[in-house]
Amino acid sequence: MYMNMRFYIYSCTLICMKRSEAIDQLREMDAKYSCYVYCKNELAVVLGEQGQKLNRTLSSLVSAKALVRAARGVYVFAYSSHLGEGTLHQVAKRLRSGELVWESLESALSRWNVISQIPVDRVTFMTTGREGEFRTAYGVIEFTHCKLSWSRILPNLIARDDGLTPLASKQWAYRDLKAVGRNLDLVDMDELEDDDDWN
Repeated sequence: MYMNMRFYIYSCTLICMKRSEAIDQLREMDAKYSCYVYCKNELAVVLGEQGQKLNRTLSSLVSAKALVRAARGVYVFAYSSHLGEGTLHQVAKRLRSGELVWESLESALSRWNVISQIPVDRVTFMTTGREGEFRTAYGVIEFTHCKLSWSRILPNLIARDDGLTPLASKQWAYRDLKAVGRNLDLVDMDELEDDDDWN
């Protein structure tokens, strides 16, 4: 029993050491590269682990509240200095990795002051990937599929800083709204026709 207790204490010490090393690595990625939202395969590279070893490390980091499991296969470094409005957008990009994702529909039109109703704790995204809805600790992500090509979409998007996804131009957001059959009753047509630039 004495040996079992010593082994238990030794195992716990090793786990704490590995957890501390992993947190240090994640802090470095956050400080140097502003990386704090990850897919599981990205964490495998950052932490240098795979398989069950990686799963154990991730479970340990989640238990220690150093990582937040934002959605299936997507993790957020909880100690990041970059947490903010862009966090939900970064999670959205990881959920549709390899696809084009942009803020559009009601969320974008609200930013353009074309509709007065602001979505609460929800961002409406268009994507070339699958549609779906994800409830996360940072808000609700709503994906609506767009079948157009990237070359058709990209000229109508506005790049933004702070980790935010591109924003649909005013007219493109309205086009998206019509294309997917959403309610147009809240649209202020006078505001829509104003030739505003995004600042």
